[in-house]
Amino acid sequence: MSPPDLPAVKRYLLDLQDRICATLAAVDGEQTFREDAWERSGGGGGRTRVLADGAVFEQAGVNFSHVHGSNLPPSATAQRPELAGRSFQALGVSLVIHPRNPHVPTSHMNVRFFLAEKPGAEPVWWFGGGFDLTPYYPFEEDVIAWHRVAKAACDPFGDDYYARFKRWCDEYFFLKHRGETRGVGGLFFDDLNERGFEHSFGFMQSVGNAYLEAYLPIVERRRATAHGERERDFQLYRRGRYVEFNLVYDRGTLFGLQSGGRTESILMSLPPLVKWRYDWRPEPNSPEARLYEEFLKPRDWIG
Repeated sequence: MSPPDLPAVKRYLLDLQDRICATLAAVDGEQTFREDAWERSGGGGGRTRVLADGAVFEQAGVNFSHVHGSNLPPSATAQRPELAGRSFQALGVSLVIHPRNPHVPTSHMNVRFFLAEKPGAEPVWWFGGGFDLTPYYPFEEDVIAWHRVAKAACDPFGDDYYARFKRWCDEYFFLKHRGETRGVGGLFFDDLNERGFEHSFGFMQSVGNAYLEAYLPIVERRRATAHGERERDFQLYRRGRYVEFNLVYDRGTLFGLQSGGRTESILMSLPPLVKWRYDWRPEPNSPEARLYEEFLKPRDWIG
């Protein structure tokens, strides 16, 4: 079984960030990405790229990071005691896209690799990642297409991969205090090292490469859909759910903050504008109510 090839993973991730940024900037057509290279005091660093105030994307953040250190934070070793006393390297690409038009969903993707080592012991490593979709005014055809691309990315690697990682996504991106999913799901996987490094690395690449194929057709279909203040107001209200999840539950956010990562880069996922209201509820039989009743719950989208 081949050992983990960290340089190959890093080359892929840097190229993935380049490709995604170039494509999103071309789609937006008005703004480009600002790059911010940074270093972490505990070791490593990254490059954060943010497109702001675009014609299509109100904010798009695409972050590459490669951090390393001699000790993991307690949040990492509490559930994995075998990691105690090991040096670690963690690298990945993470992105969140907040579109301007309320009919275009917010989307998230990340792919990552973790390696922990100590002298005289076999390395501990795994891949993680996935992508998920958070619509405000959803279209069933968009959600079905999104999940079909997700399944196609999984199928060459395991007959059970789509069902397994789709279910994990539904369970992970769930706001327990609200009793609702963050959106309509997609894929989520973690601790993946089965069948060796090459297999797991290949699957991570398949997920990373599938993201634009899944998301861009939705953007193109909905970017010019007419909307008014009502739709914009609801979009800003629902963005609050995104903030709640990222600050309360998201593993990547918690790991980054607890391991001394760069705060601005970690919190680039948050939307530029958001609203909260006390005990707000949608009007019965409204488009806003349809989101809650038909979409914010686990569902088999493709049969």
